[in-house]
Amino acid sequence: MHKSGFVNIIGNPNVGKSTLMNALVGEKLSIITSKAQTTRHRIMGIVNGDDFQIIYTDTPGIVNPHYKLHEQMMGFVGSALQDADLFLLVTEVGETLKNQQVLQRVVDSDIPVILVINKIDLSDQATITAKIDYWQQQIPRALVIPCSATEGFNVDKIFDHIMDLLPENPPYFPKDELTDRSMRFFVSEIVREKILLFYEKEIPYSCEVAVESYKEGETLDKISAVIFVERESQKAILIGHQGKSIKRLGIEARKDIEEFTGKKCFLDLRIKVLKDWRNSETALRRFGYGDIEND
Repeated sequence: MHKSGFVNIIGNPNVGKSTLMNALVGEKLSIITSKAQTTRHRIMGIVNGDDFQIIYTDTPGIVNPHYKLHEQMMGFVGSALQDADLFLLVTEVGETLKNQQVLQRVVDSDIPVILVINKIDLSDQATITAKIDYWQQQIPRALVIPCSATEGFNVDKIFDHIMDLLPENPPYFPKDELTDRSMRFFVSEIVREKILLFYEKEIPYSCEVAVESYKEGETLDKISAVIFVERESQKAILIGHQGKSIKRLGIEARKDIEEFTGKKCFLDLRIKVLKDWRNSETALRRFGYGDIEND
């Protein structure tokens, strides 16, 4: 008997979905920062065993769209609602799912649901117990599990229940695959993560990263990437006084890329202005958002 299925992770921004996915996969595949809306794409992480294959998919946090970019991000959430074998609905103690339409689709479906209350290390037992009761009333058929993804508390319990609920299927992907994404994609995400960490206010949300060339060598990879911003003033902030900010960004991104690839790398970063790219269908397709059905 072989089990295989898609475990689709959904929830509001900033509830620790990416942290939980990375803990379940055992690899850092999704961006983790304290800022909301860090995940923009649908990212798969594949865990294989002798008799199972779990395909976790991390989706963007559920938002009310203000740009075409947000509409595309919610398209990824919509596709995750359609092809799941199991929902991992992630919340945290102090919040409820803001998008009632998404919640209703989960409630109305017959797909198994594990509801994870994350970040319980930041709360107290009485509050956690009250929140468990709340969610059991909202989705009576859901299995509610309190968790701390950062501390690893109950992550094994979540995995065990996923295994119990996983359907019998042959593997969907080759057993040696870890993700459906390319190395170029992860390099762009690493650079974008550093922008989220090092810059404030609107800057991180106005940036997109594209890897223009990736030349692999035996011991050294040569990578050229472009950071796109919407205005000249944002470009100036990214560069910083005497180029110090962009230099720091490049150094820290290179360290993480080398850790991810296991090789040295030369990283060339440039910045270009692409006005209003978040509302440009052409730009969004260029950055890999495009038509969801053709992704």
